[in-house]
Amino acid sequence: MNLGASNEPRRRCGSQLRASPLGSTAEDVSRVPSIRKLDPHEWRVYRDLRLRSLAESPDVFATTLAEAQQRSDADWQRQVASRADSRSQAALVAEIEAQQVALAWCQFDDSNPNRVHLFQMWVHPSFRRLGIARELLNVAIRWAATQEAQEIVLSVPSRQSAAVRLYSSAGFLPVGDLQPLRPGSELLAQTMKLDLRAA
Repeated sequence: MNLGASNEPRRRCGSQLRASPLGSTAEDVSRVPSIRKLDPHEWRVYRDLRLRSLAESPDVFATTLAEAQQRSDADWQRQVASRADSRSQAALVAEIEAQQVALAWCQFDDSNPNRVHLFQMWVHPSFRRLGIARELLNVAIRWAATQEAQEIVLSVPSRQSAAVRLYSSAGFLPVGDLQPLRPGSELLAQTMKLDLRAA
C-alpha cells in the first residue's frame, strides 16, 4: 500500500518504545534488539533498510525495488522528516549493537481514524529466528494501542507461512479473499486484522 500523506488525528504520542528482553538462555545479551522510532533526520537509514528489504524479499512487498530506486533523495527525506515520528505514523527499526536489522511502518488509515495499517515488516536474513519479528510486531501493536486505535490491518503473502504463523499467534485473523500482491502479479496476499478492543 502507498504511504501517502494523511490527516493527523488528535492522538497522544506514544511513550518510549522498547522491546522486552528476548531471554538470556538462548542468545547472548548483545543479540537482544532495541526497537525505537526513527528520528526525522534518519532518512538514509530508512532508505537503506527499505531498499535492502525490497532487494532481498521481492515477493513480499507491493512496492518493487525498481519503483523504490526511482525515488530521489529529497523524496526519501521528505517522507521520513514529515511522517516517520508523527501522531499518525511511526517508522520502527530494530537495532543490535547499533546496527539496524529490521523495519516496520505503522500508519493510520486516511478514511478510518480507528484503523492502523502495518507495512514493510522485514528482518535482515542474518538476524532471523532470534524473535526480532515478534518483538517488532509487539512494539507496533503497543504503539497502535497507545494511539487509541481499535484495529490493525496488514497484508501478508499467502506463501509466507512463517509470517502468517507469526501474525496468527499475535491474534490476527484473515479477512476476505486472497488478492494479488500488486497489480498484474500472480502472487497472492491475505489481509489480516487484529481487533485491539479484544486484545
